[in-house]
Amino acid sequence: MKKIALGIFVVVMILSLSGVAGAGKLIPTADQAKEKAKVDNSPVIEKTGDHLVLSPPGLEKVVFIHYKKGYGGFCDNDGVCEKDLGENPSCADCKKDKDEPEDPTTACYAFLGAKWQDLPVDYVIDPDNPDGLTEDFVANAMFLGAEEWDNHTSADLFGGYTIDYNSSWDSDAPDGRNELLFGDYPEDGVIAVAITWGYFRGKPSARRIVEFDILFDTDFIWGDAIIDSAVMDLQNITTHELGHGVGLADLYETVCVEETMYGYSNYGDVKKRDLNTGDVAGIQTLYGGF
Repeated sequence: MKKIALGIFVVVMILSLSGVAGAGKLIPTADQAKEKAKVDNSPVIEKTGDHLVLSPPGLEKVVFIHYKKGYGGFCDNDGVCEKDLGENPSCADCKKDKDEPEDPTTACYAFLGAKWQDLPVDYVIDPDNPDGLTEDFVANAMFLGAEEWDNHTSADLFGGYTIDYNSSWDSDAPDGRNELLFGDYPEDGVIAVAITWGYFRGKPSARRIVEFDILFDTDFIWGDAIIDSAVMDLQNITTHELGHGVGLADLYETVCVEETMYGYSNYGDVKKRDLNTGDVAGIQTLYGGF
């Protein structure tokens, strides 16, 4: 199994798209998502504001950490105490113990600020895992996760995949391959981590995603949660992580709990396998409807 060592810093990098493709205006996404977005600074050659600029110039990465419910504590200051979702007991929300409903008009999708310009996107699967899952099972679960996004947009998002038992999770520099693999991530409660590499600033026409790498943490037992609810469902989590790979950010508002891109999961959870209305609206905003 791959061992992962990664130092992380919290940096605001996620952007939400307003006005769709017409105006191309970028505004910050929800505070919860910004607080969860993390960036490894090991290859930094320059820091500009909240952005870590890598080599080549302008290339950046966003690191999305997908937590099990109850981990990754944060304070969103929305007036709702959400301890079960990881909100710190010391947060003002929980101190006040408010139970006010969130704004039902919250848009249940958010963007990184860039998308793929060259489609379809091929990817690499490394099936090596400690749970005895067969190559066919792993490949099929990940393929179905990709197909779910393809099924809801007119764009041909994902192409073919190849199997490679010597894949690498690229946390320091992209290697030109979109890789999905298992490994040991050094933080409790982390289900999976997705790194999206790209150019997220400047003119909208210049922004683009160039690579994604996804790590499934071997601290969890993986499998098919429809058959065994005591496992972490591989297809469920793959679908969520591939959403980051094509340009969508995490959601933490409880009104968006049914979305594939909602930022928490648990053993037995399979609802992320199927896109919800917000997920569909988000992917179609980026790549078109039918």
